[in-house]
Amino acid sequence: MAKHIGIVASSYEGSALCYRMICAEATRRLGDYTHPEITLHNFSLSDYMNRIWQEDWEGAGRLLLDSARKLAATGAELVICPCNTLHQGVPEIRDASPIPWLHIGDVVAREAQDAGYKKVGVLGTEYLMKSRVYPESMGAVGIACVMPDEADRNRVDRVIMVELVDGMITDDARRTVLDVIERLAAKGCDAVALACTELPLLVGPGEAVVPALDSTRLLARAALAASFE
Repeated sequence: MAKHIGIVASSYEGSALCYRMICAEATRRLGDYTHPEITLHNFSLSDYMNRIWQEDWEGAGRLLLDSARKLAATGAELVICPCNTLHQGVPEIRDASPIPWLHIGDVVAREAQDAGYKKVGVLGTEYLMKSRVYPESMGAVGIACVMPDEADRNRVDRVIMVELVDGMITDDARRTVLDVIERLAAKGCDAVALACTELPLLVGPGEAVVPALDSTRLLARAALAASFE
């Protein structure tokens, strides 16, 4: 029997995409209509944003923990959060959680390590790109991280927070993100982490000039694998 997966949701687009990916991957591996039991809990994104804007990661962590407890009460046996930015609050509550967490940065770092990448560009929200989430996860496996410059960080953040979180997909936004990836490649990056769970809605496999590590899909696959451990 597979373990019951809990999803601590924040933005609906990224969380729904992660849920769909778990189910699709499970069906591909296990057969038609088959996937583990999954429960999703979501506070209003505004509750998280009020804490993100203040960089109150302890407060964000308390919300994450409350969500994990609600999921554990439904029977969930492991938990994921398909929001890279909110992983700044995970260290605050990981030990207090009633069920184990899979850390999205660590999942992406393991994939980068397995692929032999040495220098990975990181794209996400402004708060994620200036955080230690990916430098710490990548650094733990000997991989260097490169962030876009300030102007590019602002461009990518706007695409995410103004468009993607509300499901807006435009060619202009895609070109903006692909251009930023090209500039990261010019700085020596041999791969780029799509470290926002909505970015795969915009940048598909093979569209970028360097390989893209899809944090949403990788987290979904890791959750599915963990559910059978």
